[in-house]
Amino acid sequence: MHEECGVVGIFDAFDEFANSEESLDLASLTYYGLFALQHRGQESCGIAINDDGNINCYKDMGLVGDVFKPDKLASLKGNISIGHVRYSTTGASTRENAQPLVTHYIKGTLSIAHNGNLTNTNTLRTKLEQEGAIFQTTVDSEIIAYMIAKSRSQCDSVENAVIDVMTKIEGGYALLVMSPRKLIAARDPYGLKPLVMGKIGHAIVFASETCALDAMGAELIRDVKPGEVVIVDRYGIRYVQTPARKCAKCVFEYIYFARPDSVMDGISVFESRLEAGRLLARQHPVEADIVIGIPESGLDAALGYSMESGIPYVKGFVKNNYIGRTFIKPSQALRKQAVRIKLNPIDSAVKGKRVIMIDDSIVRGTTIANIVKMLRTAGATEVHVRISSPPFLYPCFYGTDVPSRSNLIACQHTIPEISDIIGADSLGYLDVNTLGDMLHEEGHKFCDACFTGDYPNIETGIDLLKEDAESLEK
Repeated sequence: MHEECGVVGIFDAFDEFANSEESLDLASLTYYGLFALQHRGQESCGIAINDDGNINCYKDMGLVGDVFKPDKLASLKGNISIGHVRYSTTGASTRENAQPLVTHYIKGTLSIAHNGNLTNTNTLRTKLEQEGAIFQTTVDSEIIAYMIAKSRSQCDSVENAVIDVMTKIEGGYALLVMSPRKLIAARDPYGLKPLVMGKIGHAIVFASETCALDAMGAELIRDVKPGEVVIVDRYGIRYVQTPARKCAKCVFEYIYFARPDSVMDGISVFESRLEAGRLLARQHPVEADIVIGIPESGLDAALGYSMESGIPYVKGFVKNNYIGRTFIKPSQALRKQAVRIKLNPIDSAVKGKRVIMIDDSIVRGTTIANIVKMLRTAGATEVHVRISSPPFLYPCFYGTDVPSRSNLIACQHTIPEISDIIGADSLGYLDVNTLGDMLHEEGHKFCDACFTGDYPNIETGIDLLKEDAESLEK
């Protein structure tokens, strides 16, 4: 299962008016923001900076700290910037597909950074190619850039071109568009992908999560609303609300993707995970000696389970912080290898103990089976697995690359069978009907399609499921 991308954008209004020493170092600030979002994508990263209409972009494969050295950051000057960290969901993992994307067209230069996935990519690409478009990458972000450039030739402003394109693209996206004079932020009509807005003095900042604002020293203003377009230029900030759909923010952001110190749409990620653990303790109690969590996203849920059950919370694993998240490795072989060197159980903590082990999800079951085996080898007498999400039953088409149903263990086996396969003494998942309780939110304002098959756009979801089934039969 794959995800994700992170975006950062800054408009320094002060530098528009005067080349003052008080203007911000946008390259370094964007770097800090991307560093805070590194968990969202570890394949490639990039920064594009607008210097009086000239866009200078640098991007490469690798982590933020490896790609951007001090001399490179020092060479990036300007008053508007966008940055991106990527894990591939659409398009191969290559330097050509790294973002931001910079497009030169009849109206000038355009740069975009995009988190999400379009559900009508094939239809759009085929139509554009038939009209003569030549694409340099295999990512759906280039389709968006091409469509904005095309629409701009018929619109009186780049923001109206973005609004026009939003009526034609489908799926989940948080989008930053940088023109020679403007920074534009847009969020999909369902609010599937997170996007927040903040400020640093005279500068306006956008980012995928509030943790990036914190890293840049920015103050949170608010979340960008579903379907909203925010335009920032030297004259100030303007807001355009395009038709929004039923709010369907991705629930898995709160379970796994986001950093626990982030707050999205007014909901604390940490508190959500803590509540998931409490719910698990009530739904799947078991007699045990200790509760442990799988770093990182399982730790908070484990703490919640311990608080609710009264069973002591213990640190059961040491994590190698120099290994990326196994969840977003590009191949099964690399995932298995990464698990072996990423986590190591603390023998003295688990030896002779009945252990409750909390993790955020089970996809294929191979990774968690290896972890259960590690605990038994370390001397755990019992291993009871609790999962802070419901079983994955359907693929995601909105940017979380949950695989086809044939690769989801919960589609092929019952929960008792999965428990046997992974070598656990018992297994319990979070009840899908309590996801709203986890978010402390009334009303179904989130997308849980990967658990229920209830896609925000039902017709699109049905069509994509048919395509997924047909591809498996070939």
